[in-house]
Amino acid sequence: MDWQAEYERKRRTAAEAVALIPDHSLIVQGSAIGEPPALLQAVADRARAGGLTDVRMTALLPLAASAKSTLQPDLRGRIHWESLFASGVDRGIIESGQAHLVPAFFHQIPRLMEEYLDIGVTMVTVSRMDRHGYMSLGVNVDTNKAAIASAKVVLAEVNNNMPRVHGNSWVHISEVAAVVENHVLLAELPVAPEKPEDQTMGRIIAEMIPDGATIQLGIGGVPNTVAKNLMGHRDLGIHTEMFVESMVDLVESGVANGSKKTFHPGKAIYTFAAGTRRMYEFLDDNPYIEAHPVSYTNHPTNIAKNDNLISVNSTIEVDLTGQCCSESMGTAQYSGTGGQHDYARGAFESKGGKSIIAFYSTAKSGTISRVVPTLRPGAVVTTPRTEVHWLVSEYGAFCLKGKSTRERAKGIIGLAHPRFREELTAAARQLGYLT
Repeated sequence: MDWQAEYERKRRTAAEAVALIPDHSLIVQGSAIGEPPALLQAVADRARAGGLTDVRMTALLPLAASAKSTLQPDLRGRIHWESLFASGVDRGIIESGQAHLVPAFFHQIPRLMEEYLDIGVTMVTVSRMDRHGYMSLGVNVDTNKAAIASAKVVLAEVNNNMPRVHGNSWVHISEVAAVVENHVLLAELPVAPEKPEDQTMGRIIAEMIPDGATIQLGIGGVPNTVAKNLMGHRDLGIHTEMFVESMVDLVESGVANGSKKTFHPGKAIYTFAAGTRRMYEFLDDNPYIEAHPVSYTNHPTNIAKNDNLISVNSTIEVDLTGQCCSESMGTAQYSGTGGQHDYARGAFESKGGKSIIAFYSTAKSGTISRVVPTLRPGAVVTTPRTEVHWLVSEYGAFCLKGKSTRERAKGIIGLAHPRFREELTAAARQLGYLT
């Protein structure tokens, strides 16, 4: 088969490609850095012109391409948004009731797509095609494989700047109805500036990670500082939901060589990535790196196959029993469940593993305590107290496993900022945790 000829036969303009979308469709789009900007703009243009009656669109973590196109205010009567993980782009729309959230564990979303969602169209960004007809999903494999397999129509936006990543990341030209070329630079995620608290927590957490461990790091200042403090470690491995910028340094320095991994030894595994152009170039055709669907990377059973799996994630608010709200501020949706719970369970089940949830002790310039007697009304329990293993703030680390509610209250108060400890202790007595 001449796959290049097949590619040319399916090549379309963005407007021609979105003309294949039927009315009343559920459209799944690539998420985060993998958003297909040309296709999204063409969908917005078609909707403005009176086409696309009653369509629904969904994704995890919409970013700038969505904000500039399909999520514009004038289209909300024609395009109904349902978010799988809220971002700064859509959380305000969700709060206003003009869009809705679909709550889900990250690792279960591919199954939801296959069994519970009637997907009409999937739109993704892919890499250049090779001579065998394969294109890579690159920085966003996550839920895209399931969305492609479940869709009636697949539209691929080919971008030569999308890295070709090894693993289970491939889309074949025979699977798509149309290809649209748009070779724009991928969006970049700048490294967050360090806070003094990041440096303290980075040191605390790095000391909890032994040589030979396999790590999962989330996004933000704390994980970046953890990585910096791991530069003196040896033989680390990577099995992570998100590949972050600091992991490039760990790999290139030889610290994260994967030699002690018990699951995919000698490989760094991720499901999505976001960082700078340097990172995207590092991922391109790198045989050490593999990207897999989130149903694989985040399934607790697979996470636990890595001995000494150490996961590091963050939370917004923690109560005195250890319940962690990591996705809402009261009833206001801030993000989503994501993979925190997946890794909390998987890391604890790992031989020698630790699940660490880190948080700043205060918010809003020190005026609000992130340690609270009880979660505020409407707050979502992202990781229940029965799953939380270690909590870390800039004031130390505390293990919750095997601890009574009394011991938990005392230990968690010790992680709070000193100015709030007296009132937290009084609240704990009132609640019956301390007597």
